[in-house]
Amino acid sequence: MTQKNCKQEAGAMIPVIDRNRCEGKADCVAVCPVAVFAVETLPKPERKNLNVRGKMKGFFHGWQQAILVNPDACEACGLCVQSCPEKAITLVKRRNV
Repeated sequence: MTQKNCKQEAGAMIPVIDRNRCEGKADCVAVCPVAVFAVETLPKPERKNLNVRGKMKGFFHGWQQAILVNPDACEACGLCVQSCPEKAITLVKRRNV
């Protein structure tokens, strides 16, 4: 593990982003020590699953949201969870598929 705050080996946990809450403010991008996140345009197929509030937020924020670009690097430090102003990120144990 590369950070003293890390609670798990890389890949044991994975961030889950609540698409109805995320506003793409990039706080998670700024604090993640292993570059798990980026802010990008939410793909159209994922927009259809949003509730009315999520669609409104998405529209007003130009559909910019946090995207997992390197989820296998997550070391469960929790900095993303703490920094997200919308409380849109949780860490869950990765299931072995």
